[in-house]
Amino acid sequence: MSDRTTGSTSALARPLRLPPAGRIAACVGLFLLGAVVGVAGALVQPAWFPGGLLLALAAEAGLCLGAGLALRSRAGAASAAGGWVLVVLLLSASRPEGDFLFAAGAGSYLFLLGGIAVAVMCATLAPGRQPRGGPVRLGK
Repeated sequence: MSDRTTGSTSALARPLRLPPAGRIAACVGLFLLGAVVGVAGALVQPAWFPGGLLLALAAEAGLCLGAGLALRSRAGAASAAGGWVLVVLLLSASRPEGDFLFAAGAGSYLFLLGGIAVAVMCATLAPGRQPRGGPVRLGK
């Protein structure tokens, strides 16, 4: 994506550089977006059992990986995953009236446990921040 004559890089290919306040705002926004994806996944997964479950888990994985790549840190992936986990755990609790969102079935347990596993994997696989120096090889 670099221009051969000037050597400049396109704005789409450059990493997102935010000031600290912007990074905090982005993490809060990703937390809220993770909560929205958690609610949507909780509603979609029982509707079309195998397809809805896979769609809900793929949406969570896409959000967490995209957040980690956009911020170039594990904090982005962890904030999106944290929003998802918090909302799904709150929705799994029954109310005093006896109402609940998740039925006691294999699909609900796969959604809960599989979603937590996807969140941990995506937060682990997100790129960490690198020091500002050039690429260094040991033994040079």
